[in-house]
Amino acid sequence: MAGSKGKVCLAYSGGLDTSVILAWLLEQGYEVIAFMADIGQEEDFEAARAKALKIGATKYVLVDVRREFIEELCFPAIQTNAIYENVYLLGTSLARPIIARAQIKVAEEEGCFAVTHGCTGKGNDQVRFELSFYALQPNIKCITPWRLPEFFNRFAGRSALLAYAAEKGIPVQQTAAKPWSTDENLAHISFEAGILEDPNTTPPKDMWKLTVDPQDAPDKPEEFTLIFEKGIPVKLIYENGKEATDPVDLFLTANAIARRNGVGRIDIVENRFIGLKSRGCYETPGLTILRSAHIDLEGLVLDREVRAIRDQFVTTTFSKQLYNGMYFTPECEYVRSMIAPSQKNVNGQVRCAVYKGNFIVLGRSSETEKLYDASESSMDEIGDFEPTDASGFIAVQAIRLKKYGRSKHEKGEAY
Repeated sequence: MAGSKGKVCLAYSGGLDTSVILAWLLEQGYEVIAFMADIGQEEDFEAARAKALKIGATKYVLVDVRREFIEELCFPAIQTNAIYENVYLLGTSLARPIIARAQIKVAEEEGCFAVTHGCTGKGNDQVRFELSFYALQPNIKCITPWRLPEFFNRFAGRSALLAYAAEKGIPVQQTAAKPWSTDENLAHISFEAGILEDPNTTPPKDMWKLTVDPQDAPDKPEEFTLIFEKGIPVKLIYENGKEATDPVDLFLTANAIARRNGVGRIDIVENRFIGLKSRGCYETPGLTILRSAHIDLEGLVLDREVRAIRDQFVTTTFSKQLYNGMYFTPECEYVRSMIAPSQKNVNGQVRCAVYKGNFIVLGRSSETEKLYDASESSMDEIGDFEPTDASGFIAVQAIRLKKYGRSKHEKGEAY
């Protein structure tokens, strides 16, 4: 009997997996609330609502989480220059805490005994969502179709999902001709699976969705200025004086500038938290230029030792926590408390340009932070720096190195 097993809240995307899962949950006797987060994806939400209700969901709930996504996750990621394995800007990882929190709230409001999702049993997102669920609502139950034999034996591959969708009359964007999976939010879009599982296969040109191919981008650089306060972008000046200051508007504007100039594409093989290697292609336009400008400004205004400690501990640890789904943990709460003190002096502006996939810094300045002294650094004047002091500095630094060199010489060891 439909709904006999109780009411569940499904994280619904409108795509292949969650549409099939919605139909399957109904077959199993669950009543389903289809929850969807507007986290900035370019989605026809009305079409998604109509699809969910047509499949059989009792209710479709759409929650706009764009502002909290930017302010609570993306901005701290910029402040810390968060990055995973030197290249991935954590676009998917950043979105998961916000989505999970909104889903738990909807589940509680709708009287659901369980939450459910479409994450595979081999990916990171199952960990990110479920650890968030249990931290936010310790008594919640979680139904995980892709880890249930009765589901994954029935749907052994994406072709089986497509066949089931066709049988049920469920329209999906994914086709046998383009069998990759996507996940999109305001910060990025990811592509994986299908032909991309061969790491030596070049992504087809028509796969990329957000950004112009760098070869097809404008032949003239586009210039703009980013202004930061305490490490957070607060104003974007572009197109002969236009300004964006609202966080959502600023991020959307940064996206638009980067997208039309082909900035933000990467193609990587990464190490998933669960121990597998995975090939993923990502487009992260606006976040790429905001983070790059922030890094440049820090070079001007941030104390050397503060930056070193932040880079060695906060950046590395926070990035790993985000990637591994450990946002709602005491250790991540502790690390997040260290972000603001490191950024109190990151104030100023960066003049930038983008050109055919490249981000370029044209100049940077700060009215309030004066760590950089042109007269001290100049090769054309002495300034307040006394050159003879360098002799003592070098002599002290060389004490242990001389001892080390003598020791190696005495042992007959060569460098």
